[in-house]
Amino acid sequence: MTSSPVPGVTLKTTTANNIHMRYAEAGTGPLVLFCHGWPESWYSWRHQLQAVSAAGFRAVAPDMRGYGGTQSPEPIDQYTLFHLVGDMAELVKALGETKAVIVGHDWGAPVAWHAALWRPDLFTAVSAMSVPYAPPGYIDILSALEKLGIDNFYLQYFQKPGVAEAELQQDIRGALLKLYYTASGEMLEKDKGFGRLTGGTLLANTVAPQALPAWLSDADLDYYAGEFARAGFRGGLNWYRNLRRNWELSGPWRGQPIRQPSQFIAGSRDGVLRFPAAKSQLDAYPTTLPGLRGSHILEGAGHWVQQERAAEVNRLLIEFLKGL
Repeated sequence: MTSSPVPGVTLKTTTANNIHMRYAEAGTGPLVLFCHGWPESWYSWRHQLQAVSAAGFRAVAPDMRGYGGTQSPEPIDQYTLFHLVGDMAELVKALGETKAVIVGHDWGAPVAWHAALWRPDLFTAVSAMSVPYAPPGYIDILSALEKLGIDNFYLQYFQKPGVAEAELQQDIRGALLKLYYTASGEMLEKDKGFGRLTGGTLLANTVAPQALPAWLSDADLDYYAGEFARAGFRGGLNWYRNLRRNWELSGPWRGQPIRQPSQFIAGSRDGVLRFPAAKSQLDAYPTTLPGLRGSHILEGAGHWVQQERAAEVNRLLIEFLKGL
């Protein structure tokens, strides 16, 4: 057990699903499990760990497979959604618990959604941020992009092992700063963003801010940069290299709704909400999320909603948790 840079939060390690896993923990009470996205860390949930634990819950945020202090298996096929949901299911067990509410953001959102879909006995409710729920469908996202004639989407750029890693590794802190700022609500330059890579590389279409946004301090950026300097980028990028495999494997759940209590939160300026299918996914919530307790779009917030609007997200999340 080690202290963390966040007051009241301790860092611990365990073994779950045959990998070493590091996690941050605060508080006691019913378990709430937080799944971060790319390119992030348990640290992305620092504000929620403090607030949710203070509200009477046991808040736990692991470094996900491939990140930070958690193991990064070498083979690409060890990063499917089945591995990631398996990690969360086994972490609940390793923590001595029999159920949890699962919360996810960015790539952690599909992990949370699928954890609720596949293990409703274990994950009794789900709150996800940024990435809407969509039941497994009849075409995978890479094929859908090809059908639309799109060949420069960031998901496609990430497919070839080593390419994005090499670009990001050159200046880790600078790359993270550009990615965090460009996807945030502060970045208003219309032709910038890393959805469509018009410049040919990931960072060519990003911008560095004149000054850090209020939600991201120098110390925050240093912490993230230190984590990626140690763990590298390959593990996190391998999640993207399983998009087609995830789709192939999830056939048995095609069209399946999530019936447990659910919540969705996103920023109005989140680029994910501009993905081709996002509007239809949100419109389908009465069918796909019959247990939905609220879908909240926070005006002016960008992709990193739980950091950009920590107080608002904490309020919505704690109301959801206390209402279960």
